[in-house]
Order: sequence, then structure tokens, then C-alpha cells
Amino acid sequence: MIIAVDGPAASGKGTIAKALGRHYGLPVLDTGLLYRAVGLSVLKAGGDPDLEADALAASGFDDAILADPALRSEAVGSLASRVSVHQSVRDALVQRQRAFATQPGGAILDGRDIGTVIAPDADAKIFVTASVHIRAERRYKDALGHGLHPDMDSLIADIQARDTRDMSRDHAPLKVAEGADLLDTSDLTIDAAVQRAIALVDAQLEGRRKT
Repeated sequence: MIIAVDGPAASGKGTIAKALGRHYGLPVLDTGLLYRAVGLSVLKAGGDPDLEADALAASGFDDAILADPALRSEAVGSLASRVSVHQSVRDALVQRQRAFATQPGGAILDGRDIGTVIAPDADAKIFVTASVHIRAERRYKDALGHGLHPDMDSLIADIQARDTRDMSRDHAPLKVAEGADLLDTSDLTIDAAVQRAIALVDAQLEGRRKT
């Protein structure tokens, strides 16, 4: 069983994917971490994330970098969005993702092109979204929890810029996959969003069984 969870930054897709993993007993891959790893590797190498050659060279990163806490920073998140526009980088990471998705027993993957490119035949697909201001507030609260005090206007601008890059890139743009259910978490608590996600997945799985 493969479950695809897509959506923009700070929509709640990562939290929902992990909760679905616990509920269905499936391993979960945050595919955004792979792009963050490329972005961080470019940074450490002194390269330019907007240069495809530099980004591609960094796509062969050692898996050990996936445990680096710096991957969760806003700065690296921005780098991930920039390196993800390069088709060669996406191609380099596709096999890692598909191998995870097709492991025995199934898996859950969250990202931006899971239901459209990585696993278009997934058994269930959800597109998680939320308003820009709600997503910025979530980023702000998360930053406060780490002792940081970011500027709200800067957070909003960054999210809008990332949305634009992700939705307008030529290769695998962020969009709702065919057959995916839309889940807007703007006005939902975490528990409510998770329960709604489980209900949507269950309904899709039931629909597949009937056909």
C-alpha cells in the first residue's frame, strides 16, 4: 500500500504523513529532506544552488547528512526549493524515492510531486494545503520554540516565493494529483486534520477495493 501526501511548505503534510504512518503501520519518507540535503551539501561545498551543475554534484550526498539538524532550518528549506527546479537533480533523487515507495508492505511518502511523478499509481493520495498566513504563523511558532524571533513579513514573503517556484517550475510542478483529495488544514487542529486525513485515505482504499 502506497500513500502519497503532497502539499506546500508548512501545510501540515509532514505531521499528517507521520500520523498516517503510525495509524497504518507503514514507514514514512519526508522526500523534502532529500532536497534539503542537496541544498545543504551545495552550501557546504561553497557552490551555487541555482547552478544545475553545482546542485547535481551535491545530489550524491552521503545519507549521514540526513541526520543533520541544520536540514530543518528555513534557510536550507529555501535552498531545497531552489535546487529542486533542476531536472537532473530530480532525476537523481527519483530512484531513492521510488525504491522507498515500492518496498515490501508499502510506504507513505510526503513531498510535492509524490502523487504526480514519484507514485502516480499510489493507493491513496492527499493534497494538504493551508492559507499563506496560517503557514507563516506555524513557521513563526516553530521558530519561537527554537529560541528564534523571525520577522513575520519575511516569513510570508519566503513562503510565497517558495510556492511560486514550486508551482511554476518546468519539471514536476507542485499541483493536485489526479485522484487526490484536497485537505485544507487552515482551520483544523492537528488531531482534527489527522482524523480527516485517515477518513480520506480509508475512503479511497475502500473505493479501490470495490473496483
